[in-house]
Amino acid sequence: MALRIIDPSAGGAGTRIPLAPRPMDLRGKVVGIIDNTKEQADVIAEAMAEGLREKYGVAKVIVRRKPFFSKPAPAELLEEIAREADVAIAAVGG
Repeated sequence: MALRIIDPSAGGAGTRIPLAPRPMDLRGKVVGIIDNTKEQADVIAEAMAEGLREKYGVAKVIVRRKPFFSKPAPAELLEEIAREADVAIAAVGG
């Protein structure tokens, strides 16, 4: 699977970026969560991980924290998530 990065600031008004394919079910899947380092983002990520395991039968949750909230995640972090996870979530804190 090729790594595909979408820049939310790319394009202009009215430009639509198609959604990535979604699995029909999360049971048995690996979910990657990117913690953006904002206040409480780690707490939110852990709560999401617990809920995903309990409610949706997710097999494993990988939480990775990017170095700075104001900068994009490093390519190595994105590549790791893309390589190891079936689904990824960019988490936001308060």
